[in-house]
Amino acid sequence: MPSGQLQELKDGEMINHATDELFANKKVVLFAVPGAFTPTCSAAHLPGYVVKADEFKAKGVDLIACVSVNDAFVMNAWGAAQNAEHIAMLADGDGNYTKALGLEMETGAFGGLRSQRYAMVIENGTVTLLNVEKPKEFEVSKAEAVLAAL
Repeated sequence: MPSGQLQELKDGEMINHATDELFANKKVVLFAVPGAFTPTCSAAHLPGYVVKADEFKAKGVDLIACVSVNDAFVMNAWGAAQNAEHIAMLADGDGNYTKALGLEMETGAFGGLRSQRYAMVIENGTVTLLNVEKPKEFEVSKAEAVLAAL
């Protein structure tokens, strides 16, 4: 995983996570969405991980994290609206980390630079699974697909 910074608003405090530390010495499921509060992201993508959080933990996952090219305030509000208390809601406000991963896309009027929809498993800072969705699809990055791969 590339080095970078992601933000999280937690209990009213802004936390700047260095990704080297965030992904070190643990098994992480990181999934990305094009935008908080958007239809597929809110109706299916995030809720799947919220509902299946215990199943991920049972498979040895230490951290489940959702990342989007949004600010930490939006990610926090979206997480609260979705009852995502067991998911780290991470903001890549300027898209720099998404670009470092090579998983950005240009969406024009939708919001400019955004993340592609994907899910990955990171073990001690190394990607062991990367499932990137084809445009306008939602199959390989859903919680059920990642759980099956684990």
